[in-house]
Amino acid sequence: MNSTEIKSRIENASALDFGTIFNQSIELFKKVWVQGLVTLLLNMVLAIPVIMVVYIPLLFFGFISALTVGSYDSYDSYGQSGMSIIMVVVLVIVYVFMIVAMSAIGLGLKAAFYRICKLKDLEQMGREDYFYFFKKPYLGKTIKLGVAFTGIAFLATLLCFLPIIYAVVPLSFIVVVYAHNPDLSISEIIKLGFDLGNKKWLISFGLMIVSGFLAMVTGFLMCGFGLYVTSSFGQLPAYIVYKEVVGFDDENEQMRRIEQLSTF
Repeated sequence: MNSTEIKSRIENASALDFGTIFNQSIELFKKVWVQGLVTLLLNMVLAIPVIMVVYIPLLFFGFISALTVGSYDSYDSYGQSGMSIIMVVVLVIVYVFMIVAMSAIGLGLKAAFYRICKLKDLEQMGREDYFYFFKKPYLGKTIKLGVAFTGIAFLATLLCFLPIIYAVVPLSFIVVVYAHNPDLSISEIIKLGFDLGNKKWLISFGLMIVSGFLAMVTGFLMCGFGLYVTSSFGQLPAYIVYKEVVGFDDENEQMRRIEQLSTF
């Protein structure tokens, strides 16, 4: 499915029913809660090496600073300031690396989760590949899209509180569009995510709030650990909205085959 066809479906989308989408999200959660938990745990495990990469320079410079305390006199302030500049530059580079890595990991795993949701929802045969978007064909695009995702979120945050409330809906659809259309360009994926977010913003935002609140309350009732189990529920309405508005090529192809068979 190309971007023009997806955009046309978004523009011509009919009204969605809040209760129907919510009920479908609950039914899908029953099928994918294990996969959602695995995705969350993988995100936490993969974040550990990234955090270690960040803390190693901090520990190194902290060790160097401890050794050099008192070794500078009043005539050696230039050397001390030079060391401080180097520390700042290194820390900035490490911090940028952490943001890029964490964004790419989170986006890639979430896109893979949505891909698995489609398999379970449509009862298709396929492998539950959590690292699908970290493989060679898509790794570079996953990193670039993660950077763009973080940049948009950061810019919206800088523009005060209201823009980030608006942007959270299109950003969620960017991941869904990427999950089911990974061969589109990054600019097309971002644009389609915002097109769908603008078209269905109000119902999507309401579903995100209600499902997120329900997941949080249910998780706390399950002695806290349940939050890890129920956290994926808040991500499912975006998938259901995408399915209802855009749909999938293989689903349409199956319908065409049924219609052809019925004519004979």
